[in-house]
Amino acid sequence: MNEGRILQLKQFIKEDENDYFSIYALALEHKLEDPLTSIQYLESIRSKNPEYIALYYHLAELYIETDQIEKAKSTFESGILIIEKTKDSHALKELKNAFQNFLFEYE
Repeated sequence: MNEGRILQLKQFIKEDENDYFSIYALALEHKLEDPLTSIQYLESIRSKNPEYIALYYHLAELYIETDQIEKAKSTFESGILIIEKTKDSHALKELKNAFQNFLFEYE
């Protein structure tokens, strides 16, 4: 983790609690060393702005890494439904591919 970047992101969030990009970036800073904190940040975005589509891939991946397989599955499924509505074909393709790999591995 880059402590300087983390402090800067926290300052941005303090100035604007709806700065979803900074919350997302903060989650990614914690992803490797503190996955549960990363999950908390991504879930906070999801609860306030479920159409922030970038979060679904990483959140599902973190659920897999922390052995929360059912949560991973529901995150993939809900993310796919949301992304279908946004018509973001690139993001949809990526998430569907990740979900297919997940199903192959866990079902």
